Amino acid sequence: MTETAPIRVGLASHDIPADSRFVNEDLLPVPVERRRWTTYNFAALWVGMAHNIPSWMLASGLVALGMDWKQAVLTIALANVIVLVPMLLTGHAGPKYGIPFPVLARASFGLRGANLPALIRAGVACAWFGIQTWIGGQGVFVLVGKLVGGDGWVEAARIGGQPWTLWLCFLLFWALELAIILRGMEALRRFENWAAPFVIVGALVLLVWITVKAGGFGPLLDQPSALGWGADFWPVFFPSLMGMIAFWATLSLNIPDFTRFGAGQRAQVRGQALGLPTTMTLFALLSVLVTSGSQVVYGAAVWDPVALASRTDSVFGLLFALVTVLVATISVNIAANVVSPAYDLANLAPRLIDFRTGALITGVVGVLIMPWKLTETPELYIFTWLGLVGGMLGTVAGILIADYWLVRRTVLDLPDLYRRGGRYWYAGGWNPAAVAAFVVGGVLAVGGSHSAPGKGPFPQDGLIPPLRPLADYGWAVGLAASLLLYVVLMVPKARRTTP
Repeated sequence: MTETAPIRVGLASHDIPADSRFVNEDLLPVPVERRRWTTYNFAALWVGMAHNIPSWMLASGLVALGMDWKQAVLTIALANVIVLVPMLLTGHAGPKYGIPFPVLARASFGLRGANLPALIRAGVACAWFGIQTWIGGQGVFVLVGKLVGGDGWVEAARIGGQPWTLWLCFLLFWALELAIILRGMEALRRFENWAAPFVIVGALVLLVWITVKAGGFGPLLDQPSALGWGADFWPVFFPSLMGMIAFWATLSLNIPDFTRFGAGQRAQVRGQALGLPTTMTLFALLSVLVTSGSQVVYGAAVWDPVALASRTDSVFGLLFALVTVLVATISVNIAANVVSPAYDLANLAPRLIDFRTGALITGVVGVLIMPWKLTETPELYIFTWLGLVGGMLGTVAGILIADYWLVRRTVLDLPDLYRRGGRYWYAGGWNPAAVAAFVVGGVLAVGGSHSAPGKGPFPQDGLIPPLRPLADYGWAVGLAASLLLYVVLMVPKARRTTP
């Protein structure tokens, strides 16, 4: 079927069901006249999101796992070129229809079934929000401790095994983030526009500092790989590649939450293509060079940039590092980890939960998941957390892409996305084909999850031992399996479900 719908579609007021439980102001399409984000806005969004402490730790963690700087940068660059593809494919529905991710998911999962991928995405985002906030709070704690001096700050009375001063920094940081997001998406756009270049400058300053201490760029580039390019490298490379993809696999689902404000397809395609792979590769290069420099200067890889910055004795340097940590963490956390679950939770109960209420719920859940446990080691962070998340999110992405591009050829009936009994109602609001594809893809993607002895929560032989060989490719397995099965199940029904 060829596309016959206009390039940008709006929803007339008479098409909105007045009494529908599937409608609220935040879930309705953005009016065409308010879709005005430009290429720069999308590029700045990605620059602001990519330049953050966890993505720094992602790259530097590869060095800590034994890669040299070339291997680490190659892994991250390849991963971000790969994840850009589903990002652009799912992002297409945003400028065209003005709808957020949970509403787009209604086309494939059904009006009620869309809550399944929405809640999975929301749960992951809540966990990421907690991780980012904990890391940001740690950064503030360490740097303020260096500024005030003495042992009173660091050795304060402990609550739950941590100094109360660390909990104070965590909670203050948490409150600041929510205060910004409650001002709305336009405030977020303005914040990202100036935060992006500031964080780049901060990363460059850290590189210059460690280069001077190491005695030039030469020592940074000369650190050898502990893995080589042979048999020891590939068992680390493939799960690391999937982990790097999983890092942004969350956004490859809910990118319509942002592209729905786009002035057109060109703005979102160019902005994302310019912003994501180039920025992440540059930031990866900066982080692995700095981490390599830390090996030269301190005799061991310091993969946490806050711990590294705290080693300076300059008051100005500490203050600059503190502000950079604040801006970088707030920039990514608000955009990547609050916007999505706010919409996802609103989709769960549109009459009870609006965008701001969803943001507050996200903030609370992000604390309850105890994020300090997920970043204790590079193995736990990259292989366990990101590997598991990547497999599940790849499965959802496969279904969304199959439905929007292969089954419907980008043509949606916009009013029926909000209407009980319409073409997306399926069986009581659930599409059995999407549920089946999700279950099969998910089991294949994460069923073989395994951990080395003492390195994680999974059995050494995998949750389902025969699937263990697939676990290192979880995101790709989940996406491919769910996409193929969904197409097979839905093609016979396409005539009845496509306008």
